[in-house]
Amino acid sequence: MTEALFTPLRERHESLGASFTDFGGWQMPVRYTSDLAEHHAVREAAGLFDISHMAEFTIDGPDAAAYLDYALAGRLSTMKIGKAKYSLLLAETGGIIDDVIVYRLADDSFLIISNAGNRDAVAEALGERLRRASLAQPVSARSARSTTRDVVVEDVSDTYALLAIQGPASEAIMAGIEGVTDVSVPWDEQKYYSWASARYNGEPLLLARTGYTGEDGFELLVRAEDAAALWDAVLAAGEPHGLVPAGLAARDTLRLEAGMPLYGHELSLDTKPAQAGLGRVVASDKDDFVGKASVERDPSTGSGTGTGVEVSRVLVGLTADGKRAGRAGYTVVTNDGTAIGEITSGALSPTLGHPIAMAFIDPAFADAGTTVNLDVRGTKIPATVTALPFYRRKK
Repeated sequence: MTEALFTPLRERHESLGASFTDFGGWQMPVRYTSDLAEHHAVREAAGLFDISHMAEFTIDGPDAAAYLDYALAGRLSTMKIGKAKYSLLLAETGGIIDDVIVYRLADDSFLIISNAGNRDAVAEALGERLRRASLAQPVSARSARSTTRDVVVEDVSDTYALLAIQGPASEAIMAGIEGVTDVSVPWDEQKYYSWASARYNGEPLLLARTGYTGEDGFELLVRAEDAAALWDAVLAAGEPHGLVPAGLAARDTLRLEAGMPLYGHELSLDTKPAQAGLGRVVASDKDDFVGKASVERDPSTGSGTGTGVEVSRVLVGLTADGKRAGRAGYTVVTNDGTAIGEITSGALSPTLGHPIAMAFIDPAFADAGTTVNLDVRGTKIPATVTALPFYRRKK
């Protein structure tokens, strides 16, 4: 039996009365008080999340940018220092191994943050692509560090903790955290999907203006041994602004409202980028990258659709009236009961007050405004295909 994993903040969560759940092999706080209260706090003030279960990889060396252009679906070589970019790690089949965020730290240095449950798969893929992209060999087939003469890939996940401050009060809270100094970019000048360097109690701290809730916010990458003190400092700075600790339940409804896909629900090895509405993430004009040939043949892109080729189901948003929400695994049907799709994520939206869901459905029914039905335990609930996201914050 595999031993459960905990982040460096386990004692903090327990002292706050958190309920835990398994997530990608990690025991993570699912809630502290109330799912709804934590959700509304993020929309109206701010929430503090422990996301230290996420995996981190550094990519360094003169050929780091060229290597990432080959290893990932996006074009990373054109990123400016100080910027972040959402990208995809594809299999040769064109399916998604993981969705990641890449930060350019310097001309020859990058940071990749990937999903916790995919850490081993991402490590294996990055190492294999390093071997394929170079005649040199890595130090070992499965180690934390793979290297060639020109690129070093290192799994640094155990070295760092990651906290997320999300909500409209985030910037004000960040500016008041005791111990944070030497911020390289003034708070009001930090743009979305960018990062700044800083120090916490004299030690390196990376501040990324990114998040997974649809709100303004920051993600703080700090040494694991400094995580508990920083957590306390954030809670203290946030108390006057209404900040609360928030768990995975609120995080899930927040990201669903924002139309953000979750690996294992909307994304998988069986999902092509265009099916999930992520065709824009793929730089198909690059000379080569892993999965390029398969993506170009993908029927859902409209290319390679010869006679008799069935077009793949595509991801859509669905909204309904009432209070009965469709959940992951529920079937989407026509009026006569014909199955045309399946819900991947669904909930009664705390912000909007009505059911919302994301689902893969047949393209013939995917146009916005189309009426379909959710099979909710044998009852057909009318739903309308809706453009994503369901919620967009006011700027």
